[in-house]
Amino acid sequence: MKTTKTKKLFPRLIGDLFRFYPVKLPVTLFLILVSAVSAAIPAVFLEKVIEILKGWLERGEVVTWETVRPEIVRLLIILVSIYVVSLIANYVYHRMLAVMTQGILDRFRRRMFDHMQSLPVKYFDTHIHGDIMSLYTNDTDTLRQMIGESLPQILVSGIIVVSVFALMIWYSLWLTAVVLAGVICMFLVTKSIGGKSSKYFVLLQQRVGRLEGYIQETMNGQKVVKVFCHEEESKRDYDAINDAVCEASTRANRFANMLMPLMFNIGNIMYVAVAIVGGILLTKGVFNPSLAYVTEKLQAGAPATVLGIGALVVYLNMTKQFSGNIGQVSGQVNSVVMGMAGARRIYGLLDEPCEVDEGYVTLVNAREENGELIECRERTGIWAWKHPHMADGTVTYTRLMGDVRMFDVDFGYVPDHIVLHGVTLYAEPGQKVAFVGATGAGKTTITNLINRFYDIADGKIRYDGININKIQKSALRRSLGVVLQDTNLFSGTVMENIRYGKLDATDEECIAAAKLVSADDFITRLPKGYETELVANGANLSQGQRQLIAIARAAVADPPVMILDEATSSIDTHTEEIVQRGMDALMHGRTVFVIAHRLSTVKNADVIMVLDHGVIIERGSHEDLIAKRGRYYQLYTGAFELD
Repeated sequence: MKTTKTKKLFPRLIGDLFRFYPVKLPVTLFLILVSAVSAAIPAVFLEKVIEILKGWLERGEVVTWETVRPEIVRLLIILVSIYVVSLIANYVYHRMLAVMTQGILDRFRRRMFDHMQSLPVKYFDTHIHGDIMSLYTNDTDTLRQMIGESLPQILVSGIIVVSVFALMIWYSLWLTAVVLAGVICMFLVTKSIGGKSSKYFVLLQQRVGRLEGYIQETMNGQKVVKVFCHEEESKRDYDAINDAVCEASTRANRFANMLMPLMFNIGNIMYVAVAIVGGILLTKGVFNPSLAYVTEKLQAGAPATVLGIGALVVYLNMTKQFSGNIGQVSGQVNSVVMGMAGARRIYGLLDEPCEVDEGYVTLVNAREENGELIECRERTGIWAWKHPHMADGTVTYTRLMGDVRMFDVDFGYVPDHIVLHGVTLYAEPGQKVAFVGATGAGKTTITNLINRFYDIADGKIRYDGININKIQKSALRRSLGVVLQDTNLFSGTVMENIRYGKLDATDEECIAAAKLVSADDFITRLPKGYETELVANGANLSQGQRQLIAIARAAVADPPVMILDEATSSIDTHTEEIVQRGMDALMHGRTVFVIAHRLSTVKNADVIMVLDHGVIIERGSHEDLIAKRGRYYQLYTGAFELD
C-alpha cells in the first residue's frame, strides 16, 4: 500500500476538508475562535474588581455594596454577556462539528470504495483483505477522533494560549520570562515522551491492520481450521499477533499516560515560581516592564510602574489557564498522530494507481440492414464492436462472434518470473476449448489474460480480429461470462444473486437461466423459493447449490464467450450429469474455454490443450490425443496424476 509523505499529508487533508464543506468549516472555525477568545478574556475582569476595591480602601472610604454596586454590576453584565456569547458559540460549533465529522467520514469511505472498484485485480491479490477492511473501520475511526475531537481541542487551546500569552506580556515581562522557562520544559518533555509515544501509536495502527487481516482469514477458513484440527496452532498464531498489538499499545499508552501528569506538574511548579517571583516584585517594588507600561509611556510619558496586587492575582490565574491549555494540547498529540497514521493509510489506498484502460473499442447493440451493421439502442440480440479510427475519423462495426486468438504470448505475475512461454492458440466462434494440466501449469492464467485481469509481457491477443488492448475493459468483460471454482454469492435473495449477471434482467429471464442449468428444481424447494435470503456467501446452501446459482448467473448474462474454471468441480457426479446437460445447452453456439481436472468433462471439447509449466505441449481432440499416447493419455489413464 502506498504512503503519503507526512509533510504533504496534513495540507492535503485540510484541503479536502475545506473542499467538502467550503462554508460550514470556515463558520465553525470562526465560532471556535469566538469561543476561545471569550474563555481568555474573563481573567481581566478579576483585576478590575480588585482594583476597584483597592482604590476604595486606599482612600480610606467604607466599602459597602451600595458604593461599589454600579461599577461591579457593569462589570458583571459585561462578563455575563461574554459567557453567553461563548456558550452560544460552543453549542453551535459542536453541533456543526458533529455533522461535518460524520459527513467527512462518509465521503472518505465513499471515495475509498469507489476508488477500490477501479483498482486492478493484482492489488487484491497482493494485499491482505482484512487489512483493507481495517481502512474502513479502525483507520477511519482514528480519523474521526482527530477531526471531531483532537483538532478542535488543539485549536481552542491554542487560541487560548496565544490570547493569554498576549495578556501576560501586557501585564509583566518578568513573569512572562518565568512562564517561558516553564514552556521550554514542557516542550522538551513533549518532544521526548510524546515522540516515543507517537512512534508506537503508528506501529499500533499497522499491527491492528495485520490483526484484523488474520481474524478475517481465519473466519473465512474456519472449516479448514477445524477439519485439520488446527485450532491450537491458530490460537498460537493469533496470540503472537495479538501480543505484538498489546506490546505496541502498552508502550504507546505508557508514554501517553506519563505525558499529562508531567505537563500538569510542570504547570504547578510554574505557578509556584510565578507566585514567588511575583511576590518579590510586589514587596520590593521592582520596576515591572510590560506592554501596558510601554503603551502608556508612548502615549502619556507615564513613569515607571511596579507590579500591582490585582495584576499579580490575574497573572496567577492566567498562569493556571496557560499551563492547563498547553497540557490539553500535549494530551491531544497522540490522537493526532494516530489520526494522521490512519489518514496516511487511507490516502495510501486513494493513491493506488487505477487499472489502466487505454481501450477505445466499445461494445454496442446493433441491427443488420442491407448486410451492414447499424448501431441502435434497442436490444436485437446482435452485439458489435464499435471501432473508431483515429487516422481518418471513420467508425467501423465488427460483429461480435467470439473468435479469440493468442500469438506467442509470454506472461509473468512479476517481471523477472515468466510463467507462460510462447503460448499460441485459437478458438473459433462456437468452439469449445479445454485446458488440462497439473496445478500451476498456467490454465487459469490464460483465462485471466483473456479477461485482461493482467496484461501480457509479450505477444498479442486478438478478439474478433481486434487487438485486445484496444478494447475497453468494461466492454471486453461484458462480452465474457465467467464461472469460477470459488463461488462468491452476495447477501440478498437467490433472485438478486442470479440477476447480478444482468442487472436489468426480468424475473422470467432469471428463472429461465436457472432452468437452463438445472438450478430451478432445488431453488423452488427452498423455504421462500427465489426470494430466499442468502447470507455469509450462501452458507445456508450446499457447495453444489451455490455453484449452480453461479452458473445461472453467467447464463442470464447470455455472453458469446464463456470461461468455465473448474465450474463443476464442487458438484457430485450425479448432479454433474444433470448440470452438464444444462451446460451443454448454455455452451451451444458460444465460444467456450473450459478448465477441468475431471477429464470426463472435457472429452467432448473441440480441442484440448495440455499445458506443462506454462507451455502447451499437446493439442488436439480427445481421440487424437489418446491415439498419440502422450501426456494426455497418461493423465486420462491415470498413469500420470494431475497434481
